[in-house]
Amino acid sequence: MSRSVFLEQVKVAIRSIRGQALRTTLTVGIIGMGIMALIAMVTATESLKANIVQEFSSLGTNTFTIKPKRTGGITHGRRKAPTDPISYDDVRRFTKSIKLNSDLDLTTSASIFATSTAILSRGTKRTDPNTQILGVDGNLNVSSIPLSVGRGFTSIEGEQSPAMIVIGSKIVSKLFEEWEEPVGENILLKGSRYTVIGVLESRGSGFGMSQDNQCLITIPSSRRQFSDKNRSYSLVCSVDKTENLAHATEIATGTMRMVRKDAPGKESSFEISQSNSLVDTLIEATSGITIAAAVIGIITLFGAGIGLMNIMLVSVSERTREIGTRKSLGASSRAIRTQFLVEVIIIGQLGGSVGILAGLGLGNLIAIFFETPFVIPWIWIFIGLTLCMITSIASGYYPARKAALLDPIDALGRA
Repeated sequence: MSRSVFLEQVKVAIRSIRGQALRTTLTVGIIGMGIMALIAMVTATESLKANIVQEFSSLGTNTFTIKPKRTGGITHGRRKAPTDPISYDDVRRFTKSIKLNSDLDLTTSASIFATSTAILSRGTKRTDPNTQILGVDGNLNVSSIPLSVGRGFTSIEGEQSPAMIVIGSKIVSKLFEEWEEPVGENILLKGSRYTVIGVLESRGSGFGMSQDNQCLITIPSSRRQFSDKNRSYSLVCSVDKTENLAHATEIATGTMRMVRKDAPGKESSFEISQSNSLVDTLIEATSGITIAAAVIGIITLFGAGIGLMNIMLVSVSERTREIGTRKSLGASSRAIRTQFLVEVIIIGQLGGSVGILAGLGLGNLIAIFFETPFVIPWIWIFIGLTLCMITSIASGYYPARKAALLDPIDALGRA
């Protein structure tokens, strides 16, 4: 088939589609709804995955975290007793033991969640009563907490109780004017005066918690102002070389078991998770949403395919005179079949394009609501267009074949 003949068939197909605008619009809408559901859900989940990678992979592939083991459920008819929290003494003994291990290049950073209902003030300005306060040591670089202005705590400051604080960008916008420099200024936290020494880099929100509405003080300051009774500390450990991570994890496990006095043969009262494995686990948990989106999209496209086939069958019945005239003038069965297939493909791709644009918009609106990154799932866009193509061809082949097999005399006689 020559290029000019194919272009002419495309023009005829477009004229035919315009001639049945209402039915075409309904079919395009049905196809678009299916693709929109698919692309919107995939876009939202891909945005969530990007946020997970951004939040947790910032720790790097050479770190691991030590936290108390989560317990629950019933074993042998008895409810499992909760594990004791990792205490401040546990942290100090663990850190001291690690430093004594000269053959292990392992750096640790401890932190504790103090409160999420703090209020900070400066003069007549106050924050909302939802500011998060974290107690940290002097190794902020291990926890990959980035600063935009100023500095963090030194190792000596991290062991003392200085009146120093690192604040989030949202706190800056609440307490300071745009032209004011927060570093070096004083603010009040629960009646205690703190000097701002740094500002956290803006990181948005993650898992419903704003990363910009938090402040960091030293662990001794946190213990002085906020009780750490029944609260657990977290430890982030880092090695210089990724290949030493497995050995470091083993050493840390043994050291923490001794610190926690876990009996030989018993389960550890804590758990160690690597940042990259945690990312993989969370991403795997979101894969079910993507599968559900694909199933919904395919089911909707199946219904759209039935509607598209009905439209083309009606179109064949209404255009019998046209088909008979073209055949009597020498048009081959192949040309007639191609003509109808071109029409259904155009309709299918129109529906796919509309659905993709609507899905991208809806999916990223969801991403904006949850303050996760803007994404364009190119692979799923290609999959969506391919599904539309397959649906169009599968739905349009039978009507196209029926049109191609019409006898020109019978077609002109019935018309």
